[in-house]
Amino acid sequence: MDNLKHSPLEAAHVALGARLVQFAGWNMPVQYTSIMDEHHVVRTKAGIFDISHMGQFLVSGPGCAAWLNRLLTNNVDRLAPGQGQYTLMLNPRGGVIDDMIVYRTGEEDFLLVVNASMIEEDFAWIATHQDEPIILRNESELWAGMAIQGPQTTAVFAAACPGETLPPRNGYATTADGAIICRTGYTGEDGFEFFCPAEAGLACWEKFVTAGAAPCGLGARDTLRLEMGYPLNGSDLSPERSPLEAGLGFFVDLAKPDFIGRETLDRQHAEGTGVRLAAIQSTGKGPPPRAHYPVMTDDGTVVGELCSGVLSPSMMTGIGMAYLPTPLAKPGTPLAIDVRGRQFPAVVVKKPFYKQPARA
Repeated sequence: MDNLKHSPLEAAHVALGARLVQFAGWNMPVQYTSIMDEHHVVRTKAGIFDISHMGQFLVSGPGCAAWLNRLLTNNVDRLAPGQGQYTLMLNPRGGVIDDMIVYRTGEEDFLLVVNASMIEEDFAWIATHQDEPIILRNESELWAGMAIQGPQTTAVFAAACPGETLPPRNGYATTADGAIICRTGYTGEDGFEFFCPAEAGLACWEKFVTAGAAPCGLGARDTLRLEMGYPLNGSDLSPERSPLEAGLGFFVDLAKPDFIGRETLDRQHAEGTGVRLAAIQSTGKGPPPRAHYPVMTDDGTVVGELCSGVLSPSMMTGIGMAYLPTPLAKPGTPLAIDVRGRQFPAVVVKKPFYKQPARA
């Protein structure tokens, strides 16, 4: 029996000859041509990713902003209708359950876009804390989603959606036919997410491809996000690590009233964190770094392990992230990565790894 979930865009992936793999319980394209080619097309032109596996929760009702502020680290009161923000949902110990984007779609209406592997767990956790006047709906199965990313994003949008307006950065808008446009992204490039009813997904995908967006898979999505130092929940973020340990303090508002997990964050803010998620870059030739490879000091002492690691297609060097004792997480600290018993030199660097070139 096939227990995998299938994207409403899967027929397009099959027709394009994509290599499909299991990801977060979904049958998803990891690549169409090569990860390297797809990575570079996003950095130089425009690519399109299937993100139909991500979850969409709708929250509405009187007082829902204050209610969300008790569940999330960022402050939704800062959002005007049509704006979005990155935020995190924590357990009582201050560990990360999930990271997500929340959009204010009206005065008392919000859209939460959550990670595919966490849809059921997130919804159950939120519903457990649901207040009487709050309306909570999981509409994840109703939508097809695609992310268009790259410096030619605006040209692709103009060609595919004539007469529509692309919202500003971190903005939210709807089209005349009810599709949702969210101007965020996970690659470091300009871009937007486009959500439409599942039955319209294939036609919308084809529209963006015809307009110049090259199909890209999960492989390039991972290399692109890691070059920017963006964390991946389940790898770089976990229930055992807090947002402050992950270097995400900018998305935590300790000035607002109480929220779940705050006690731990207050203590870490006052006393410091014992570990910190650090960006590590290879300084010589060697095999690509991978998750769980040990990280050690130059005297051979193991001080952590990689949470994520790849060969950067933009810089052609190994990059990764690992939780290190705070004194060792300072940029410039020399380290080594153990690859099957061999040590390869590396150094802690400042995020992001990849610096975007100046563009006209």
